Amino acid sequence: MLTENDWQALWLTVRLAGIVTLILLLIGTPIAWWLARTKRRWKGAIGAVVALPLVLPPSVLGFYLLLAMGPNGPVGKFTQMLGGTLLPFSFWGLVVASVFYSLPFMVQPLQSAFEAVGDRPLEVAATLRASPLDAFFSVAVPLAAPGFLTASILTFAHTVGEFGVVLMIGGNLPGVTRVASVQIYDHVEALEYMQAHRLSAVMLVFSFFVLLALYAWRPNPKKER
Repeated sequence: MLTENDWQALWLTVRLAGIVTLILLLIGTPIAWWLARTKRRWKGAIGAVVALPLVLPPSVLGFYLLLAMGPNGPVGKFTQMLGGTLLPFSFWGLVVASVFYSLPFMVQPLQSAFEAVGDRPLEVAATLRASPLDAFFSVAVPLAAPGFLTASILTFAHTVGEFGVVLMIGGNLPGVTRVASVQIYDHVEALEYMQAHRLSAVMLVFSFFVLLALYAWRPNPKKER
């Protein structure tokens, strides 16, 4: 059976992944829309910045975020100026770090979905006197719905599986920053292989069903024809 600390780590992981997914839906949607529609020459540079976490080692990203959010970093100075606490080794520090680390998993599927919509539906909406904002919500968003589902599932699942970034930023504080991946690491480090196996099995089953849901809901182009 899972221990109380295991359940606590699982709940913290689900909470973190849910909040990060909601935040990235708000942040990633306009970024993806801009990348899908713009013809600016620096589109490639912005796209590269968004995709950087895909190739950047998590420890590198975590290190620079730690410096930025630390007492001498710009973010840390700003939070202290507002009378708040520092973000490192806190749950909201994990949220900020996870938003950066999971950004491409939200933006790239949405960008592909928006590009697949094409110009024609938006042009038709414009002839019906729909404003750009109205055309976006009434035409682009419904047509890109499968992309929103894919992006949300991938972002949630990727955040659940994070280890390097959350360990760098959050450390290992029970009930505060100790997520499931860190809890498994603790079990292995303490030679508690049976506990590590049980928690790992839960994560394995979860990952399988996430992928199953993703592939089950993906539209079949052959059927649409």
